[in-house]
Amino acid sequence: MVREWDPRTASSAEIVSMLDTLNAVLAVDLPQDPPWRESSLREYLAEVMPGERRISWVAQAEPATDGTPGALLGQVNVLLLGNIGVLEVLVHPAARRTGLGRDLVLRAARRVYQEGFESIGVEVVGDTPAIAFYESLGFSREYVETRSVLDLSAVDWAELAEMSTGVGAGYHVQFHPGGPPDELIEAYARAKAEIRDIEDGELRPSSYDSQRLRDSLDCLHRRGMKPYIVLALHEQTGEVAGLTEVVVPAQHPTRADQYDTIVVQDHRGYGIDRAIKARMLMELRSAEPQLTEVQTWNAQANEAMLKVNAELGYRPDRDWCEYSVDVADLVHRLDNSR
Repeated sequence: MVREWDPRTASSAEIVSMLDTLNAVLAVDLPQDPPWRESSLREYLAEVMPGERRISWVAQAEPATDGTPGALLGQVNVLLLGNIGVLEVLVHPAARRTGLGRDLVLRAARRVYQEGFESIGVEVVGDTPAIAFYESLGFSREYVETRSVLDLSAVDWAELAEMSTGVGAGYHVQFHPGGPPDELIEAYARAKAEIRDIEDGELRPSSYDSQRLRDSLDCLHRRGMKPYIVLALHEQTGEVAGLTEVVVPAQHPTRADQYDTIVVQDHRGYGIDRAIKARMLMELRSAEPQLTEVQTWNAQANEAMLKVNAELGYRPDRDWCEYSVDVADLVHRLDNSR
């Protein structure tokens, strides 16, 4: 049975069942990833930015003979933002190759089409069955980035401490747990706006103005995701010359997620990128002692950042691909295949 589903009003048993399916998928597709926890999972699934909407459906097994509700075997949700619907599909390994994934995609695609959107995008992990699945539905690969993972137990902390001080004269590095201070929000947003034309992919948009940045930080906190920021300030102007962001999710608190790392064009060549990323790792060591890993994503063409990450000890792990499809074509193809 497939039905529309709202995590805000779902029972605790359904949230636990969803967690079980998620971890079953990870165990098969990404066995090196840490299992997720129930902490703030409901909020993670429900909370969105202002102006965005997320619509979800679940596939539920038949009830047991004693009337106990069946387990959730799959989920699809679509985040409606800008001019695209961003799709996420989860199918328990035991329910794969049954047509369930196609049924879930069709439910979401029909709604996206009815809402007036023209395209659907999805992030797909390399070397998993999802690649062939989406390509069979007509999705085209638009963008590829590489995920790299840093094992904190292998870090040379003395060397890292030296890297963290290797910034050129005229810059001051600051650490801000929770997000940048309000008096720096405008300068912070200006620094992020500089990379608008080369931003990584379309499905994870950054925040280029101060209000959206505030909204983004608020949304992270509501979803149980704690942000940490390291800034390099240009002492002469007070401008943000560089920034790096790491988020520690309550749902998998042993592995942190690296978000943007940016060095403003006029301030490149002073060692800012490596220094702020090294400082971040030094701070996380004491701020989040349960952390064992940090994961980051980089465009394959971003050789400078890939070099910095390698110097810090990151090791390439998987490709992360963005796919897209015309929603009308997708609905037509799926309807005709039924």
